[in-house]
Amino acid sequence: MEPETASVIETLRTRLLAGPSATAVLEAWCAERGLSEDPRLVARRVSAADKPLTAIQRQRLGLGPDEAVRYRRVRLTCGAYVLSEADNWYVPSRLTPGMNATLDTTETPFGRVVRLLGPTRRNLGVRTIWEPKAGYPPALTEALFAVEAVLSTAEGVPFCEVAETYTGAVLAQGRP
Repeated sequence: MEPETASVIETLRTRLLAGPSATAVLEAWCAERGLSEDPRLVARRVSAADKPLTAIQRQRLGLGPDEAVRYRRVRLTCGAYVLSEADNWYVPSRLTPGMNATLDTTETPFGRVVRLLGPTRRNLGVRTIWEPKAGYPPALTEALFAVEAVLSTAEGVPFCEVAETYTGAVLAQGRP
């Protein structure tokens, strides 16, 4: 892998792990790299069967056995680029009715919807997926790395668990 490619990947990974919102980090990244005239992300829904929470995930979210959880799978796009895919499991009773309606009916990224909660992010893990292949950079659609995290309100109440996979599109510069 070219040292520059590795450096760019590490820069983004560091920012994501340090930031309270992947949405905010990716929107700033999109603006810095000139990926779109409008650097706001769009959360394109992916049709997929619901993935139930595991017992460990329910415990991390502090859920009772019958407390409702919603699942949302999206591709976060900036212009023509798909920067990541994300699985979100969130507790609707811990969000406002307006936030739930926005998540149900729009393509607004989760981080922008819940911004008023002052979320904090506790990273559970990061996993490298893409390995260099004879010096070739990753394709735009190749998975680079994955991050799992729990989001909590400013008061420390967990309300969401996310599993995010970032693609080679994050390495792009300028509009296609």
